[in-house]
Amino acid sequence: MTSGPATDRLTVAGIELEVLRRGTGRPILLLHGFDTVDPEARFLEALAHHGEIIAPSAPGFGNSPRPKDFDTVYDLVHLYLAVLTALPGDNIAVLGFSFGGWLAAEIAAACTHRIDRLILIDPLGIKISDRDTPDILDIFNRSPDEVRRCSWHDPDRYAPDYDAMSDEQLVIHARNREALCLYAWHPYMYNPQLPRWLGRIDVPTLLIWGASDRVVSPEYGRAYAGMIPGARFELIERAGHNPEIEQPETFVDHVARFLNG
Repeated sequence: MTSGPATDRLTVAGIELEVLRRGTGRPILLLHGFDTVDPEARFLEALAHHGEIIAPSAPGFGNSPRPKDFDTVYDLVHLYLAVLTALPGDNIAVLGFSFGGWLAAEIAAACTHRIDRLILIDPLGIKISDRDTPDILDIFNRSPDEVRRCSWHDPDRYAPDYDAMSDEQLVIHARNREALCLYAWHPYMYNPQLPRWLGRIDVPTLLIWGASDRVVSPEYGRAYAGMIPGARFELIERAGHNPEIEQPETFVDHVARFLNG
């Protein structure tokens, strides 16, 4: 039996975080992507059968305040390392989507002493092409229509309808974009040093990719997996950059097999 969606607060290193919790059992630290996790997302209920989901909103995202001068990926990585230390129990699974997948990879490259499984879903964070070839779609400088088309396999069905959002939801979306820009603008969505250190990751790692993702392509994902010792790479068909939204049952099946394998 899993509990319903609940949001509470967690204070770590003097920083207060909004946290979405769901389920019971082994801890699953879930790091959100470009936007914070929708408490009504279908994948949450199914994933909560396999552990306790702990999904903080990073400072500046959602309803988490951002301390003054807290504005780099380095700050986020060290904050989440502190979160891992503060969580009870051992054998914590870390699961990161997109921007959160980049953070999860940085965390695991730095220290895996409390992590027993690492799951990266369409992560950003590395550069595989030459200086002049973009690997990651520039969501800030491309047209909204292009970003929409590149992000989803079926945008008409799954892309957010901003006209239907409440004022509160629109404010959260705007805060998320502002925070993302602050943390990841330059260099755009990657750390030039990260590929050098991905080889330090010494826990079982799974990369899940939407086959239709054009924000970061499956080829980018295969290159990413090749930099992590023993990492598995699995595609989900009929899904773009958010396979957990477009194919929630298939997504949870992939994660559950890996967690229990």
